[in-house]
Amino acid sequence: MTRDLPNTSRSLPIALLRARERVMGPIRNMLADAGVTEQQWRVLRVLKEEGPQEPTHIADRSCLLLPSLTRILQKLEAKDLIRRRVHPEDKRRQIIDITAKGEKIIQDNMQVTLRLAEDIKTQLGPGRHEALLDLLNDLHDLKT
Repeated sequence: MTRDLPNTSRSLPIALLRARERVMGPIRNMLADAGVTEQQWRVLRVLKEEGPQEPTHIADRSCLLLPSLTRILQKLEAKDLIRRRVHPEDKRRQIIDITAKGEKIIQDNMQVTLRLAEDIKTQLGPGRHEALLDLLNDLHDLKT
């Protein structure tokens, strides 16, 4: 063991990965049943929440790299979960929107999603849950 590195139990990257797996494990089962990947789900959620938008914004909001998003959009379009249209002001750009079929996937899984989120909130306690969200958002907003 070296004095330069924190114990893995106190390592921020490892703690974040462990926490992600704790949160995402049950969600993965739901998504597998719904026939979408984690990344596809994030894109559908962003479109449902924020409405039609350009791919660059979707990539940012769903924490995806643009090249990955391009492939994900192709798969979502093939499943008829999203539709693309030409940007009204710039024909070189496109706008992506969720379809009724995509919205149905969100709606059909809403109760499970809410229950899983509530389970974590209950186990942490509402105050610690909100504090954790605040800290994670603060971490995201740090200058690099």
